[in-house]
This record gives sequence, structure tokens and C-alpha cells, in this order.
Amino acid sequence: MNARAFIFIFVAVALSVSACGSSSKPKSASGQSNAPITAPTPSSKDPAPWPAPSDPMARARAAGLVPEPAEQLQYHVHSHLDVFIDGKHILVPAGIGIDIANPGVHKFTADGLPSYGGIVVPCDQPCISPLHTHDVTGILHTESPTQKDNTLGQFFIEWNVRLDSNCIATYCKPATDVVTYVNGTRFDGDPRTIALSDRKEIAFVIGTPPAEIPNTAF
Repeated sequence: MNARAFIFIFVAVALSVSACGSSSKPKSASGQSNAPITAPTPSSKDPAPWPAPSDPMARARAAGLVPEPAEQLQYHVHSHLDVFIDGKHILVPAGIGIDIANPGVHKFTADGLPSYGGIVVPCDQPCISPLHTHDVTGILHTESPTQKDNTLGQFFIEWNVRLDSNCIATYCKPATDVVTYVNGTRFDGDPRTIALSDRKEIAFVIGTPPAEIPNTAF
């Protein structure tokens, strides 16, 4: 983002100790995190051309993930995704990988933007994937009973947006420049293989690049 203004993303009161919400913590020996992170402030004016799909649990299973009735925090890490199209920052939707229609999932707003979580009592059926977004900050949450990083390819399957070595959605090389960066360094491999390890910054730049390529996640 051009303006890397940082805020603490923490949904006070709303999220219980069993819910991650939009806070994260540096990993302990068990893989779970312990100190708040910061993330870029999204703008309600950011375009959102690819909404969260209406069948999140089916999409999670298609990605090879096992939905749960509540967050599983044995392995709890966060990476960050930025997408730019001709210099404009694109919102990564809230609620990817979460069944926001389930009454066990609560909705909150901050600055008019949605956030989903606060699963104090487990849902009556699986309602959250181990890979998900709570809000629109671009933070990708892995909350899993297994200490294994998910991949960016799995996230894009959950998002129901095409991703391969040449294309993001309908933007494909060579007709359009599509460049991937990891921690500010150009990545020329298959972006689907990128591991969503803790505090990794991933940026897709489609067409004209922004003034600055993000190189840190938080």
C-alpha cells in the first residue's frame, strides 16, 4: 500500500480467548502466538472485485482443508496478502473460510468494515476452516490442530479465484503483467506453492505497479 499506516487489529470484548479475531502473536514453542500484531488499515474505498464465496465450507474442503466448529489454536500463525491492480489496492474479503451465516459466528464492524469470529460456543456444525480471514486487513489466519503451514494455492481455492503460474482471476501473462513478491522480493515460481508461514508478506502486482511494494507483513 502507498500509505502504510498501521493500527492494532484487535476486536475488544467481541472475541473471546478461544477466538483469534484479528490479533496475532509471536509463535511459542508450540506454534501458537502471544503478542499483538499490527496490519495496514484498509480503506472502505478499496475495490473488491472478488467477493467471498457463498459456500465457504465446500470451498475449504475443495482446498483439502477440514472445517471445524471452532478455532483450533494449537498452531496459530498469520501471513499477509496484498493485491494491486494498476496501482489500486484490492480488498481481500472478510469471512473467507468462515460460514458467516451460522449463528455461532458473530459479526463486528470497525470503521464500517466487517469482521467475523467470536465463536465463544462451538457452532452446531463445522463453520470455520483452519485457513481463513476474519476481516479485510489482508491477514491470512492459520488456526489448526496440525503444525503445518497451509499454502497460498489453498487460500485462493477457498476464495474461488483462479491462481496459477500465469494468471490471477482473468488477468493473465503475457497480455497483462502479473508479478508476485514475497517479503518484497520478486518470486518467479508457482505462487500456489507459497507456504503461509508466520509474518510472511505476499504481494501480487497486476498491471501498473503501486509506488511501493510491501516488504513486511505487519
